[in-house]
Formats: sequence, C-alpha cells, structure tokens
Amino acid sequence: MSEGFVCIRDAGGIRFLDATTRMNPNVVIIGGGLAGLCACRLLCAAGIEATVVEARGHLGGRILTVDENGQLSADGFDLGPSWYWPAMQPGIGRLVDELGLPAFVQHSAGDVVFERMSREPSQRYRSVVEGPPAMRLAGGSGALVRALIRAMPGARVFLNTRLREMALDGDEVKLTVTRGDGSEAVLTATQVIAAVPPRLLEASVKFTPVLDTLTVQRWRATPTWMAPHAKFFAVYDRPFWRDAGLSGTAQSMVGPMPEIHDATTASGQAALFGFVGIPADQRASLGEEELRRVCLGQLVRIYGAEARTPRATLLKDWAADPLTATLTDRIDMGHVAPDSTPWVTGVWQRNLVLGGSETSPVEPGYLAGAVEAARLAVARVLNEKVTSRHPQPQ
Repeated sequence: MSEGFVCIRDAGGIRFLDATTRMNPNVVIIGGGLAGLCACRLLCAAGIEATVVEARGHLGGRILTVDENGQLSADGFDLGPSWYWPAMQPGIGRLVDELGLPAFVQHSAGDVVFERMSREPSQRYRSVVEGPPAMRLAGGSGALVRALIRAMPGARVFLNTRLREMALDGDEVKLTVTRGDGSEAVLTATQVIAAVPPRLLEASVKFTPVLDTLTVQRWRATPTWMAPHAKFFAVYDRPFWRDAGLSGTAQSMVGPMPEIHDATTASGQAALFGFVGIPADQRASLGEEELRRVCLGQLVRIYGAEARTPRATLLKDWAADPLTATLTDRIDMGHVAPDSTPWVTGVWQRNLVLGGSETSPVEPGYLAGAVEAARLAVARVLNEKVTSRHPQPQ
C-alpha cells in the first residue's frame, strides 16, 4: 500500500482504509512499526477495537527490508535492525516462536579483520564468539512485519497519514491527521498508544492542553535509536570473502565504516554491510554518491579487488529520514538508558500511553525493546479500561 488509500482487506483481516472512512475507534495506535503492530496484535487478542495510524506508505517503521534495487522485499537486506539475541531477549524470542518464523545464526566463521591506522596494513585475527550468537530472520526483519499483519484480525490501518495534533475533549482524545492528499481528518478515541520515539512525538505533534514541562524535557532528551546512523550495503554474486577464510566482520579505526559484517541472506544473496561512522552533517555535505564511493573503497581495501564490482549498493541514512529523526538526532547522543518511571504525567496520563521501543525498561531501542514496550502499553490500556468500568469509591 502507498498513496490512494484504496480500501482493501488482506488475508490477515487487516483493513487498509481510504481517505473517506469515518470512524471513532476505541484505541488509536500512532506508528506502524514493530511496537505499534505488536500492540495492535495484543489488543485484537483482547477483543479491543484498534486502529493504526502510520505516516509512511508501508508498515514496519525502522524495520526496512529491501531488495538490491531498494524496493520492499520478502527476501532482502535489512536497512534497519537485523539482529536479535533470544537467549538474552526472551520476549522477542517468544514472539518469533509464536509467529513460527525461521531464523538463522549471523555468519561469523572465519577471521576478523582489524584496521588500526591508515599507514599500516590491516591485521587478521581468529574470530572468537563470546556469549549467545546474534540471530537473523529468514527473509529479513520484515518477516516480523508480515507475520504480525497476518496476526491482527479485524485491525484497521491508515497509511500515509501523519498525526498533527492531539486534544483532550472530556474523556476522549481528538486526533487531527493529515492524509497523503494533504487533506485533514479528525479521529476520536478513548485512548492513544504512541508507538513512536518520544523525541519525534514531541517535535511533530501539538498537544492541547500542553504537556507538562518535565515530560517535554524528558521526551526531548531521549535519543532515538538508529536516528543518527547510516548503513551501507554492497551486494555481490557470491560471498568471496568466505573463500579467503574471512568471516566478513571487520573493525576499523580508519573508516569510513568502523564496523562491517557479512549480510548474506538465508537464501544466499551475498552482501557486506557497514555502519557509516561519518557524522550526519558531514554525510549530508559529502552527498550520497561520494559516500558510496568511500565506503566501497574501504571494502576494496579490506577484502580485495573482488569487492570493487558489486552487483548493487544500498545506502540508508536514518538521520535524513524525517519520520525517524529530528534535527537534534543528527548528533549521536549514545544509547537510550532504560527507565521505568512514567513517560506521561499530568492531564494526559489517563488517555495517552507511550509504547515505542525507546520507552521500554529493558533493551530500549532494540527489537526486543519494541516488543516489551508494546506489552506494557497494552497492559496499561487494559488496566485503564477495567478501572473506568469499575471506578473506586471516593
């Protein structure tokens, strides 16, 4: 689904709604990434009417699995998160098992390359795996999105729909949204789960009444995971580095990529990827063509002449994505710290729950954090509904 808002029903029972649809949903979920979809699945299982409002033309949020041409794919490369560790992150491990998704271990067999200085040759070291291995999903992390869509019977989804304003009206919330054609609409809900980064929510949505000062300050100070970063992929006909006894993993103090890994898919599509270490403002100044050139040059330097001619290259700069990053996110402030204190206080605390990955008290920012944040947000919503039906005596 992209522009047009054609009303359809897919095999999982989701209705993608057109621009003329009028309704007053019970719970509105802002954001159709992993956290939003997990929240919707849990609400559907509890018999709660839920609607997802997503600004992008597709579901998944920062989960973005594409083919070598950069198009959404059911068997591609993860421009967003790719790894999870079920032994350390049981929540996402259970979700993968419940959805019946096949997974495989991140390739690590072979030597690791380390670059210390530009005037010195790179060094090879035997790979030592410490702790549980990183896992990847067959088909990419997008497999989670596709499976969750199938597991959300009766859910309703607005795509290309951006939330502009939230206003309290008695016991309800009125949400003003802008649709893909530029027109506005208003949804009314009893409760809202904002499954988006707190900083992005504060920067892009007007609240009436206004949020209290401490809430605003906390949201603004919460780093958005992946927002300052960029990933570069080079796709090849075969994983030639493995023939040379290399794992594909490299660490570099020279750059431009400080960390490189084997990104070959479960189906055998060979690729290397790296996190670009150049700051966001400098990346913008260099431009995409130059970034691709210097990243490919590093791969040639480390892996040899065969790395010079990839079938395709992919570059995703998350700092340039306005549906992920704010201007503040262009400076890398590190990883969000786990915090279990309430994310919403004051007049909004009964009607608004934050449920994005950054708000999770465990593994914030990661896929596992999104799963846990969604679980906690839905528990809050269900508890509020029980309380409202059975008010405590004064």
